[in-house]
Amino acid sequence: MRNVRTRTGGWGLGVGEPQEGELSRRHMLAAGVSALLATLPACAQESKSVKPAAAAANQDAPAKAKPEAAAKPSKIDASWPTFRRTADLAGVASSPLPSKLKQKWKITSKDGFTSTAAIVGEHVYVGALSGEMLCLKLATGEIVWSYRTLDKVEKNTFLPGFQSSPAVTADGVFAGDEDGIFHAIDRKTGQKKWTFASNGQIIASANVVGDRLIFGSYDSSLYCLKATDGKKLWQYQTEDRVNGSPAISGKHTFVTGCDQHMRVINIETGEQETDMPLERFLIASPSVSGDLLFVGTHDSEVICLDWRKKEIVWQYSDEQRDQPYHSSAALTDKLVLIGGQDKQLHAIDRTTGKGVWKLATRGQVNSSPVIVGDRVFVGSKDGFLYEAKLADGTLIEKHQVPGRGISASPAVGEGCLVIGAEGNDGALVCFGE
Repeated sequence: MRNVRTRTGGWGLGVGEPQEGELSRRHMLAAGVSALLATLPACAQESKSVKPAAAAANQDAPAKAKPEAAAKPSKIDASWPTFRRTADLAGVASSPLPSKLKQKWKITSKDGFTSTAAIVGEHVYVGALSGEMLCLKLATGEIVWSYRTLDKVEKNTFLPGFQSSPAVTADGVFAGDEDGIFHAIDRKTGQKKWTFASNGQIIASANVVGDRLIFGSYDSSLYCLKATDGKKLWQYQTEDRVNGSPAISGKHTFVTGCDQHMRVINIETGEQETDMPLERFLIASPSVSGDLLFVGTHDSEVICLDWRKKEIVWQYSDEQRDQPYHSSAALTDKLVLIGGQDKQLHAIDRTTGKGVWKLATRGQVNSSPVIVGDRVFVGSKDGFLYEAKLADGTLIEKHQVPGRGISASPAVGEGCLVIGAEGNDGALVCFGE
């Protein structure tokens, strides 16, 4: 696969210009192929067929070697290396932000961004719907390297885009694409390390446990790969597509999806230890804390589960606005924060499941909130990043992100917040001092 380098500066930079024979998504939409870009998750629509995974998927011989323990943060870990920063998907930043955010830089991409960025050290990593994975300088937005999902594009087609968010390790950047290919990219050079082919679209972001990468696919499987070479360690077959990223706690990973089940899988063996039928479509990624798991549903509820007891602890819904929750929850000791398609950010009492406060926006909130000290940040389809007080939801400020709305979630690291917008010429914006 060819690595494409760009030397142009990052201020107001446009990236992802099509090569000869390659079409942008705006052209393909005009050609009547908008189904490829449908933003509603598949299980919220009429069921579609996917290529069957290997019949013996769940009987793959488990790897004998035990997974390494999750890497301990070095010093004060101010990075944001994965979709929700930590393996439990709690959405809490360790890096502070200035009291007053200012735009540091922005870039644009012809098809925009739905992928949540990663921030590690002096660099930002983000996947674009144009089919590029970008490494940018955090200070300026200048492109360090650009990796494409395909080296050569057939006429009247486009590159498979990145909807999944990158997972960044010491030497690799990992993400799946719309064609079901999982990519491992050298973090320093931007060159391909290896690829792995699933049998369905990958929108779920990978989680990392030691040298293992765990992610779901629309082929209804949860995969565990070895990070160094892409070797499949195990594959667990669910009954329908997997949209969300798997949360991890200890030796367990938790997967939810279109089959309306919550499953607890042993990371070492790939074997299911718990199956909890929920009779609800689960679009969002779950967040886990101890024995409790928190997740929004397409059936207009947020639920708290005790995964060991296999019990629903509480259910929350807003009777005045009965709309799905595709956002993933952020957790504090007292609150569960989650966005809804009712155009609101909801703060829910973590113990009782009662509503505490709501913040209204003018668009669906599919973005997942991020907690930064005593503030919370979340994007909205109205095109604004909202900043509010964690205690009571009082709006502090709105920050506009050019594009056609925000589905991506904020990434907060190294004193900066990075978030992208979707649509034609959608921007990726870095806020800081």
